[in-house]
Amino acid sequence: MRKHLKNIVLLSIVIISFIMHYKHLSKDIISIHSWRQTQTQSTINNFYEEDMNILNPRRNDRGSGDGIFRMEFPLMQWVVAGSYYVFGKSILVTRLFMFGIGLLSVLGMYKLLLILFKKELLAIIGAWAFNFSPSFFYYTINPLPDNLALCCAIWGLVLFFKWTDSNKSTQLILCGILLSIGALCKLPFIIYFIVPAVYLLRNIFRTQQYRNNLIQGLLVFIPLILPLLWYITVIPKWEGNGIVNGMFDNSINFSILLDYLIHNLISTLPELLLNYGSVLFFIAGFYFLFKKKAFRNSHILLIIALSFSALAYFLFEINMIAKIHDYYLFPFYPLLFMLVGYGAFNIYTMEKKSFKVITICLLCALPITCYIRMYERWVPESPGFNRDLLEYKSELREIIPNDALVIIGNDVSRYISFYYIDKKGWGFDNDNLTPDKLKTMIDNGAEFLYSDSRKVDSNELITPHLDELILKKGSIKVFRLKHL
Repeated sequence: MRKHLKNIVLLSIVIISFIMHYKHLSKDIISIHSWRQTQTQSTINNFYEEDMNILNPRRNDRGSGDGIFRMEFPLMQWVVAGSYYVFGKSILVTRLFMFGIGLLSVLGMYKLLLILFKKELLAIIGAWAFNFSPSFFYYTINPLPDNLALCCAIWGLVLFFKWTDSNKSTQLILCGILLSIGALCKLPFIIYFIVPAVYLLRNIFRTQQYRNNLIQGLLVFIPLILPLLWYITVIPKWEGNGIVNGMFDNSINFSILLDYLIHNLISTLPELLLNYGSVLFFIAGFYFLFKKKAFRNSHILLIIALSFSALAYFLFEINMIAKIHDYYLFPFYPLLFMLVGYGAFNIYTMEKKSFKVITICLLCALPITCYIRMYERWVPESPGFNRDLLEYKSELREIIPNDALVIIGNDVSRYISFYYIDKKGWGFDNDNLTPDKLKTMIDNGAEFLYSDSRKVDSNELITPHLDELILKKGSIKVFRLKHL
């Protein structure tokens, strides 16, 4: 039984995860962070429908241009769009693709822990606990580039630590490529380059072999040129660039930052990132790390360097992370579950049998508590936006031709409504559609208005531009527009 434990647990992870996600796989995008998810999915759809040029990701809100917008490099979106040519355009395809990436991340976590600690049981426990992190569970089937970034970062570390043991150049090159892809997909994951950087700098001081270390540095860091070039080009034009601006994005006082810090420590960390049962293991991980002086391990010292980099990232981004952006904390996952796996293993291997029982019970409870904690995020009655978009999406989409340009509001995100109505054009929010703006949009090709704002569509200065009401569903009215 012990001999096959790894395969049994890893297979169990796949089966249990699939069962837990099964009824959500065909659901459309709802709940928390629908803004970012619809943004990502819209980019996927537009690659497939319009242009597979990976350098030209498009949104549905075209504004005054062609809708091209560049943030993170859209590799994940592009690959999913390519899969549509084989499997068809469907949110199910997207979710299954993301699910596959998630499973690769879990396998990578197992490999990483095995390399770091050389104990298979520890690696199995850590991978199991990681898989049932509530936030990871939720986002692992949702369209976010963070999933691929995390997967690449984990496997990049795996290959790096393999290289330190084998000295095979191909592993170092692949490490650099994977870490670069991770940084391209999500900028914060660039911090993972601190691991090879610290290792090589330490070797330079220890061995004085400058030529050898320079070559090794080039092998792992040359791929970094790509994300650096991309972000140097993109950042100056990046709309709503909160990630880069971090705590300097707006004026915010110390008390608010402290409130965010406390919230993330006492709520986000135990409830969403770790899971309730893993909190004990996490704390124990710290305890045994110092008790057994595991930090003397050269690999662990590199992980500590990464931890400080991640902490610096967190403090810089705390204004953006606030109390809601739990997926901004993805770079912490490998660090958190190294401690969880280490702590759980050491508790389990203590002499008293009761410790084994406690460990097994807590581990077995993780899928249950994970599902319960995330269940509310899948409730369609509370989608996190105007529910009429979800309930009447078919009627709203079919009432006018697919290629018709439209005006949509109110929608501060400029993504959610466009995604559900599945049209392109112009958006407005906060009842802010002036007659002049409306006229300009009509002159540029707008044919229909989708409005949930009675302040707009009842405005006596707007109504002369409304030809006829062709559909009313819930709070949303669809008007044909006319030139004056």
